[in-house]
Amino acid sequence: MKKAIKLAADELRPEYKRSDFGVLVRGKYTARLQASSNVVLLDPDVAELFPNAAAVNAALRSLAEIARRAGSRRRSRTH
Repeated sequence: MKKAIKLAADELRPEYKRSDFGVLVRGKYTARLQASSNVVLLDPDVAELFPNAAAVNAALRSLAEIARRAGSRRRSRTH
């Protein structure tokens, strides 16, 4: 059995050539990922208030319900 060749972290395996990959661009798909992502980063002081994602979701649902009710009251008063 052959021993595996140890490669440096930034070194390609012998079967690959750097020329096979063309021009590499750092962050090429960053804008596309950000546009299609629904990940939201909380500021540290806000994150301390919520122990987990379920708590954040529950708080946002409650706030959305309050906003919906306030919006429907506002609309019914103007008509």
